[in-house]
Amino acid sequence: MFTGSIVAIITPMTSDGKICRSSLKKLIQYHIKNKTKAIVTVGTTGESATLTQKEHNKVILLSIEFADNKIPIIAGTGANSTKEAILLTKKIEYSGVHACLTVVPYYNRPTQKGLYQHFKSISENTNIPQILYNVPSRTGCDISPETVIQLSKFKNIIGIKEATGDLSRVHQIKQYAKKNFLLISGDDSTALDFMQLGGHGVISVTANIAAKEMSNMCSLALQKKFCDARRINNTLMPIHQSLFLEPNPIPIKWAAWKLGMIQNNYIRLPLTQLSYKTQLILKKSLRISKLLN
Repeated sequence: MFTGSIVAIITPMTSDGKICRSSLKKLIQYHIKNKTKAIVTVGTTGESATLTQKEHNKVILLSIEFADNKIPIIAGTGANSTKEAILLTKKIEYSGVHACLTVVPYYNRPTQKGLYQHFKSISENTNIPQILYNVPSRTGCDISPETVIQLSKFKNIIGIKEATGDLSRVHQIKQYAKKNFLLISGDDSTALDFMQLGGHGVISVTANIAAKEMSNMCSLALQKKFCDARRINNTLMPIHQSLFLEPNPIPIKWAAWKLGMIQNNYIRLPLTQLSYKTQLILKKSLRISKLLN
């Protein structure tokens, strides 16, 4: 269920900053049509940090409704408080989501023992499948492969999204984690290399605007047709790189709006609109990748 191209979907908003139902529905239909394997809603790319708890739940429920059981939904339920992460996860446990994505606790910088106890507590207090999310550039804390291997022994901890870009971790975790433990890249630029080393897929920002291409690339990689997969990836590389010239999701929201996929380019403070300089670079990348005429 959670292999191949998984999109970290944006949260479209109206001009006055409210959740845009029609754009969200359009995006989800786009991913169903283009064979994206699953949708991660209210993650980093979904601006979870600036959504209220009410909005957070609303986006999850709308995503389930619009998906209509045609594509799995993974909900972001992480927090820097273990108690809050458990409450967020329990709240959506029987909503119809297929798994939760739980980020390494940010800001408080726990030890590896603290990280182990945090995820252990979530696992023991909930039944929903749990995908760990390691993104040290945002959290200020890095969960080690050794801790991941220990956590993989829990029945409902089914995988990890590794957004470090450190490809050596694939072998380290794969060698000692439980069988079928999912290794999912969180870095579009290195995702194909990650899969060639034994990873199972990518939670992708690029897939927001290039769903078909990312789906095809990952499908070929899982079939070990890496030369064919690399041809697609080489075409997408300018996009992979341009989308991170400014903090995510600033560039991807602008790109989705530019391509007519969402009605409005509204983004919440403290994030601001994409700079004109980066717009020019991203527009050029969209043309090189043949996503924009």
